[in-house]
Amino acid sequence: MHEAYVLPGPLALSRSTVDRAADRRDDAAWLDSLWADEATRVLLVGNGTVSADGDALRFVPPSQAPDGDRFLLGLDDGVAFLAVHVDGMPAGGATLREAGALLGDRDAGLAVHAIALANWHAAHRFCPRCGARTRSASGGHMRVCEAEGSQHFPRTDPAVIVLVVDERERCLLGRSAAWPGRRFSTLAGFVEPGETPEHAVVRELYEEVRVRVTSCAYAGAQPWPFPSSLMLGYYATASGDDPTPDGEEIAEARWFSRDELTAAMESGDVIPPSGISIARKLVEGWYGRPLPVDVSWR
Repeated sequence: MHEAYVLPGPLALSRSTVDRAADRRDDAAWLDSLWADEATRVLLVGNGTVSADGDALRFVPPSQAPDGDRFLLGLDDGVAFLAVHVDGMPAGGATLREAGALLGDRDAGLAVHAIALANWHAAHRFCPRCGARTRSASGGHMRVCEAEGSQHFPRTDPAVIVLVVDERERCLLGRSAAWPGRRFSTLAGFVEPGETPEHAVVRELYEEVRVRVTSCAYAGAQPWPFPSSLMLGYYATASGDDPTPDGEEIAEARWFSRDELTAAMESGDVIPPSGISIARKLVEGWYGRPLPVDVSWR
């Protein structure tokens, strides 16, 4: 059944046109030349935001860039794009939830890259092996322990996010215990050590709502740097048994036909997933058309 559903694209935070130039991150002379070139574009990032003007990022030349950890974001059409991690929010700071869907493909990719790196650097100032301070290296894509020289690389946490459909073509949506009432979305959870994403789909659905998945198929992925996740989207099938929320992570879970979901959204009883989330695309793939926009849940 789930093979019939396709994510309507593109995913807002999965777009990118920039060559990350990973093979040149350790070329110190080349990196120095980029910082000396006023044609280079520098993005300011801090506190989970990037400098932006509406539907475009706001860049400065290297001479106007403040101090802070420096990141190589990549090259596009001969232009180098770098970032500086500043304290607090940069001027014109916008979150990915605010600007992610408005930015073009190039800028969306740059923003996600910069925020993900900044979040990781902020949480890894000290070596997990000995506790000494670490410093940024390799164009911002590594930290090195100043005491023992051990190398540490950016962390990405894989998580599955799942739209379950039963034999009656109903989808299962849940409300997190941490959310206000009326907000419903697909179910999700982190992949555990030694586990495949498919195993995580089965485990999470049973743990959270006592629904047994009978099959699942990968649909697509989107980086979600809040602070460091990679969301792996799946469609899954299950029998339409009544869900039993665990009461800790999930406060409420319900099966919806397309007509029932339409009526619930129109009445305000259900607020659907946010516009930039892969959850929204999973639901729209099943629903067959775009969901109503609700700016309060962006």
